[in-house]
Amino acid sequence: KQWYQRRVRGHNQLRDLTANLLEEAGCKDVTVEPRLLPLSTETFQLRSAITGDDARLDVAARGLWSPMERTLLDFRVFNSLAPSNAILSVTQALDKHEQEKKRCYGERVIQVEKCSFTPVVLSTAGVMGNEADKLYKQIARRLATRTNQSYDDCIRYIRQRISFS
Repeated sequence: KQWYQRRVRGHNQLRDLTANLLEEAGCKDVTVEPRLLPLSTETFQLRSAITGDDARLDVAARGLWSPMERTLLDFRVFNSLAPSNAILSVTQALDKHEQEKKRCYGERVIQVEKCSFTPVVLSTAGVMGNEADKLYKQIARRLATRTNQSYDDCIRYIRQRISFS
């Protein structure tokens, strides 16, 4: 139970940190835990798609990838030493968790919400998945432009903040 509480606390801290970074980077309409639109007659190819009317993701922001596009983020922090992950390399485990997030939310977000979806997956050891790496690099680019700081300083700042969350 204690490991679960630590993982949830880490997830929530990372979610809140990322929302703050998105605001610092100049993204608009940053929201924590936005509700997804209720479904009416939509159906999805994948049975693993989340279809509940109370579904929500972790963060929404406008202007991250392109000026007016809304992006939804969903986070997962996983223990790479857990039995279900220990048989995989860290890269394989990160890919597995990213794909699970995409299967659960990707189709609904694109078809119903009409926006982009980025799964943000990190291990408890601090290793980032490909999508998370792209996300934080994009935030660093936007921060560098907005603050007249170097990209290197901005990505270092982000990585340091993540390591302490």
